[in-house]
Amino acid sequence: MALQIKNGIVVDPKNGISGEKMDIFIKDGKIVEEVKKNCRVIDATGKLVVAGGIDLHAHIAGCKINTGRAMRPEEMRFVRRKSNGLRAAVGRTLLTSPAIGYEYAKMGYTTAVDPATPSLYVIHTHEELDSIPIIDKATLPLFGNWHQVMRYSADKDIEKLKSFVAWVLERTKGYGVKLVNPGGVEAWMYGGNVHTLDDAVPGFGVTPREIITSLIAAVEELNLPHSAHIHCNNLGMPGNYETTMETIKLAKGFENRDRQVLHVTHVQFNAYTGSSWRDIGSGAEEIAKLVNRIESVTIDMGQPIFGHATTMTADCPWQFELHKLAKAKWCNRDIELETGGGIVPYVYRAKNAVNSVQWATGLELGLLVDADKIAISTDYPNGGPFNSYPYIATLLMSKKFRDEEMKKAHPYIEKATSLPSIDAERTIEDIVKMTRVTPARVLGMKNKGHLGTGADGDVAVYDINPMDYNSSNFQAILKALKNPLYTIKSGEIVVKDGDVVSEVWGRTYWVDVRDKTTTELIERDLEEYFNYYTVNRENYGVEERWLQNPLRVMAG
Repeated sequence: MALQIKNGIVVDPKNGISGEKMDIFIKDGKIVEEVKKNCRVIDATGKLVVAGGIDLHAHIAGCKINTGRAMRPEEMRFVRRKSNGLRAAVGRTLLTSPAIGYEYAKMGYTTAVDPATPSLYVIHTHEELDSIPIIDKATLPLFGNWHQVMRYSADKDIEKLKSFVAWVLERTKGYGVKLVNPGGVEAWMYGGNVHTLDDAVPGFGVTPREIITSLIAAVEELNLPHSAHIHCNNLGMPGNYETTMETIKLAKGFENRDRQVLHVTHVQFNAYTGSSWRDIGSGAEEIAKLVNRIESVTIDMGQPIFGHATTMTADCPWQFELHKLAKAKWCNRDIELETGGGIVPYVYRAKNAVNSVQWATGLELGLLVDADKIAISTDYPNGGPFNSYPYIATLLMSKKFRDEEMKKAHPYIEKATSLPSIDAERTIEDIVKMTRVTPARVLGMKNKGHLGTGADGDVAVYDINPMDYNSSNFQAILKALKNPLYTIKSGEIVVKDGDVVSEVWGRTYWVDVRDKTTTELIERDLEEYFNYYTVNRENYGVEERWLQNPLRVMAG
């Protein structure tokens, strides 16, 4: 049956609609111009109607989050749902797979991308993605410390690198190219790290700068829907904003009319001034100026949330450093030849000066970077739970709310950050961009993030009138964003009055670019490569038929 969302106040920035009273029609899972009969009607009079939310960076599946669950059995004491005919949903910050799908839907989100899968364990990743209900999803395999990538980058052999990227994406059913501390994780295997873009990676005669620019070139020549997606070097360290700015500038050598050529992720963790933990401060203002000036770069926030988190990243050197700083247990997952991941439980404390600077830095980025160039994220679960997005959006929309929350933070932020002096407030249209339009464009998902004809029938209805709200009444804004009246996935009502009422199965996106290159270029290299692997080549990767609901994307 088709669906009509009647008399809603639509905010759809991509199509130039900014608070217009209109009807939205959905048929066969897509937005259509009109349906004249056999149509179920939702009365959205005076309510905000927007496209389903998109999280472009959240660690929701794979070996890291499962290792985190095993390390933190106390997480499983938090039961979120075990009735209503749906599956049990458990977890505080490290949610079980059903809980992940339900919690996204409960705040109006319908798509999420896992940004870092080790290719050797990609079967595990897809099994978990397939067990997450409701939302569409995708995964980005890791490339920044892979031996083949470093060899081709050192040789400046972009043709072989393109062939390798295409081969990996098909074998992993991946959506794009992710780099984490490029070169640094390989150096970690020798007990070290890289600290500048021009440090040599042990054994390869290549630098992070060369790895990054080579992968950008390969991605652009393959015309992948999503750009290179980078977790910069020196994450978490005082003074790292300089490395981040230098990395951002690498995008200047490339052009793409349709999207950015480099997406820099969870920038808050890479936006610190200072020479030590004693004088750490925020470099968000300088980074924001640079990002706003360079058309070919986008970022996401990586906003920390005061409270419990579990840090997990394919950046072993930083995770070991955090383990020592926090005096917390940790686990190191070295994945042969591809990457190495670390997991450390962590608590962000409002009265801790460094944690308060981190909290303020993320919000500065969210307020100072153009809404067309930044997406809301927590780098789940590194900065905190993704279901804090309504809280983050409300902080950005209400100066009064920020002032109230700042009272809880350490007063050092008044000296080390500019947040107390920022009076700006994001509009509802800005928030729709940062949670819908911008993530869809960054990911190259053209049928998402808007309500135009042909778009996915993913819609959220909130109990707030975008033409008549008061930013000082932040309680009403937060309540509305946390509890959508309806979340609609592909035309099916999955959430009503803030509660999950049905379960559908989203799609898993992956990109096939084998027609743009040939594996013959790297056949001999692959044969040699698998001499050192614990699996045979024929057993490596996943087949499309193994995925529950795959969607193959052919690059343009």
